[in-house]
Amino acid sequence: MRRGATFWGGLLILVGFVLVLNNLGLLGNIDIWGIIWPLFLVLLGVWFIWGTINRRPAESEHVEIPHEDAQSAHVVVQHGAGRLHIAAGTSQNNLLEGDFGGGLDFHAQRKGDQLNVRMRMPSQYLPIFWTPGSSLDWSFNLSKEVPLSLEIGSGANDTRLELTELKIHKLIVKSGVSSTTVHLPASAGLTQVRVESGVSSVNLYVPEGVAARVRSQGGLSSINVDRNRFPKSGGIYQSTDYEQAENKLDINVQMGVGSVFIK
Repeated sequence: MRRGATFWGGLLILVGFVLVLNNLGLLGNIDIWGIIWPLFLVLLGVWFIWGTINRRPAESEHVEIPHEDAQSAHVVVQHGAGRLHIAAGTSQNNLLEGDFGGGLDFHAQRKGDQLNVRMRMPSQYLPIFWTPGSSLDWSFNLSKEVPLSLEIGSGANDTRLELTELKIHKLIVKSGVSSTTVHLPASAGLTQVRVESGVSSVNLYVPEGVAARVRSQGGLSSINVDRNRFPKSGGIYQSTDYEQAENKLDINVQMGVGSVFIK
């Protein structure tokens, strides 16, 4: 934890020192922000590589959250850093069950027929304290029986979502510096999907027999869509049978810097 605070504190001092030199006119006509942003990425990359080499497992906590006979559930996951794996399949009475490296803070509240669950990392693993060598890996399953809306927020991590068997009607994925792979629902009717990402690689897999409509916006991002399945018309990629399809995905992707692959 101390090393995490030391890294971020040192980085802020370095950026502040460079800005002071620029304000004093000692750096000439250099585009200072053109230097700071790439420098930040380089230092962050070094920090993660160092942490991977010196990886230390954090204590894991097993958690089970009952579904309380709810007719639907809204699950919000805030995972700052590490590996995140979500799949389908729980014991009969549970909405969620799995193992959480570093522990889990959660709040579950029933509102009418819906169960609302908010999950986050304990405060000692907030980004300012986190050291990338700490293994903050979360791996948990969700119920196949309960209709879901799922919202995931992540910072710097490796995310794998195996959602094919889940009844997800709304999926939101927001990530910072990460690699994200999502196997999307196969039989949930209409699923609205929104992906918002900063600096990352995103891979979305649409099950066979499921139609999709794809819209994307991005700064320095590239998008690679299987046009055999999703022909492009204007700025939209869409299955020819999208309007009539029983199971379909409405996908919106907003990227900063990175790549998107949809198949």
